[in-house]
Amino acid sequence: MSESSQSPLMGYHELLGMRVVEWSEGVAVVELVADERHLNRSGIVHGGVLTSMLDSALSLAGLHCELPGRVRRGMTLSLTTTFVGPAGPGLLRATGRVRGGGRKIYMASGEVTGSGGELMAMAEGAFRRRAGSESPEGVPE
Repeated sequence: MSESSQSPLMGYHELLGMRVVEWSEGVAVVELVADERHLNRSGIVHGGVLTSMLDSALSLAGLHCELPGRVRRGMTLSLTTTFVGPAGPGLLRATGRVRGGGRKIYMASGEVTGSGGELMAMAEGAFRRRAGSESPEGVPE
């Protein structure tokens, strides 16, 4: 992961307990240890938690910046999530990969897996790099 004084995930992401465990050009991996706070009334991880993990991983995959003290920022334009299997408490891992696009708009896809590698959810989306973040050099933090 790039050295930065500012965590790539803040606020809402920290509230959920997400953390970036891998981040390089075109790929990002976000983990979360799901517990009772993340469960819905059926006793499984709420779909919003899985969607949030996917949104973060897919977005970050296109925003990596190697330069210390600099950052790339973006926003989600669209995100489609498909839930494949129920997720219970434990380690969840969302992996996002850039699949195409240009300087400003990029497409990414990814999945959430459980600790045993079982597929929980998949997503694909379109994202836009904010002004100044089109370049791999990013902008000052």
